Amino acid sequence: MVFSTIIFLFRFLPITLALYYLAPAKLKNTVLFLCSLVFYCWGEVRFFPVMVALILINYLSGLAIEHFDAKPALRRFFLLVALIGSLGMLFYFKYANFVLRSVNALLGTAFAEIQGIGTLPLGISFYTFQTLSYSIDVYRRDVKAERNIIDFGAYVVMFPQLIAGPIVKYRDVSDQLHVYKHRYNLKQIEEGMTLFTFGLAKKVLLADAVGALWTDIIGVADSPSTTFVGLANASTPLVWLGIIAYSLQLYFDFSGYSLMGIGMGKMLGFDFPANFNYPYISASITEFWRRWHMTLSGWFREYVYIPLGGNRKGLKRQILNLFIVELLTGIWHGANWNFICWGLYYFVLLAAEKLFLLPYLKKGKVWPHFYTLFLVVVGWAMFVGNDTGVSFGLLFQKLFIPSGGVSPLYFLRNYGVLLAVSVVCCTPLIEKLWDVLRKNVVTRCAAILTLLVVSTAYVVGSTNSPFLYFNF
Repeated sequence: MVFSTIIFLFRFLPITLALYYLAPAKLKNTVLFLCSLVFYCWGEVRFFPVMVALILINYLSGLAIEHFDAKPALRRFFLLVALIGSLGMLFYFKYANFVLRSVNALLGTAFAEIQGIGTLPLGISFYTFQTLSYSIDVYRRDVKAERNIIDFGAYVVMFPQLIAGPIVKYRDVSDQLHVYKHRYNLKQIEEGMTLFTFGLAKKVLLADAVGALWTDIIGVADSPSTTFVGLANASTPLVWLGIIAYSLQLYFDFSGYSLMGIGMGKMLGFDFPANFNYPYISASITEFWRRWHMTLSGWFREYVYIPLGGNRKGLKRQILNLFIVELLTGIWHGANWNFICWGLYYFVLLAAEKLFLLPYLKKGKVWPHFYTLFLVVVGWAMFVGNDTGVSFGLLFQKLFIPSGGVSPLYFLRNYGVLLAVSVVCCTPLIEKLWDVLRKNVVTRCAAILTLLVVSTAYVVGSTNSPFLYFNF
């Protein structure tokens, strides 16, 4: 079930909120757990056992780790059970066939692919990381093991962040899970509705609209439409325009989803961590990764980079740790070589900045922003290559070897205003405007209501457009 659909906006969400608000305090987590399972099973009922298994493995492992507190060997054993259980399922569904294909291509073997796992369970990369962080935190004694399986299940499957984040650690919401009375107030609900509306607008008014430019230029895999230009027919300037449009679409799509999730979390009485902080205004790749998908970066920093030694064991070890983290980041995004190349690409950039570039970037005022944007856009070209049926080789040939073809002028005339608005919305200017409008209750309500009505009208009048990060 997608947030930006009629069935979610006018059926699931209002019914769930009504049940949740009307439920007795002690039953709120039960209502949240059951409604979240309905949300997940709506389109993925065959993967329901996977979700249940992950909940049980980590719930029981957490209890066992805490129970055997004075027995280090048993604590390590049950942590290993949780890690193997969670990562094993992720590997099986997401990476097993990729590994088999790669081995066959490399060694000339003919291992048969596993049948029946062509479809990836929605959100498995996200909720697997949540269960992993819980078990590791219990092992580290950073949190107490959750003894109520309903409360633990509510944490894992909480629908606002289940499918595409933000990645919420148990300690982020554990206190709120156990506040049964006065979990939320009217101010929180208002803030949540505001954030949800902004996120919905980002998705349907910006991401889907600017994504249409990318589709008009490149097309999409398996599309019956023949009205797009096609990569082979596009000129180099037009391909650059297309990949810029994709970069904008990806940001508004993913940040919009995260904002909707954070907003719904507030409506339910939970404070989820922020996931984006205007990444396209960054003046270095290092800064970009502090602003983009912050919960994923934070997860890898806390559970991989720092345990490997972080910055504490000399420059060579730092570079090695960085290599491991960026490689895993690429692999996390997808079972495809273009994602691995994308991760290694960012390793090279981050290592170069760590070794010698950062001092020069800090001295600049304007050029570091253009440097960062250029490299990020090139990175998104790697990101999108092959995965959507776009030829990786042809895309980079068109980007970096000047060639003729269809001019970008027609598309600039049709999409120029939208692109300009999108660029402005990548900066804090809109937030500053909102800070002015929100001071007056009339202008605040009018702005939110207008944005909600317009966004909803677009939802009603358009076809279903799933969030891009659902694929991960």
